[in-house]
Amino acid sequence: MNIPSDEKITIIEGPPPVFEQAFESWFPGLAEGPTLPALALTRLRTPNGPSLVERCWKAWAHQQPIHLEYRDDEGLTQQAEILAARYTEVPEGHVLLLYLRLP
Repeated sequence: MNIPSDEKITIIEGPPPVFEQAFESWFPGLAEGPTLPALALTRLRTPNGPSLVERCWKAWAHQQPIHLEYRDDEGLTQQAEILAARYTEVPEGHVLLLYLRLP
């Protein structure tokens, strides 16, 4: 299976994502480098949380990065690297929790 190097999850409609501080003690350990980058958690409603998490796992299994692509408040396309992903079920569907390295 060939995973493209520009694998991404794209927010097609709705407002820009809200980035919040993640308080999980393991999260900073995912960010490699000499300095701690800007890390954040965002929560996105989706009808297909399991398949989006699976896409992340497949990219990571092939040692490829995966990014969240979104539009910022000015309407410009931005990307943030996804470092971890999980989903939870709510009555309306799924909520995708993405742990990100912000640009």
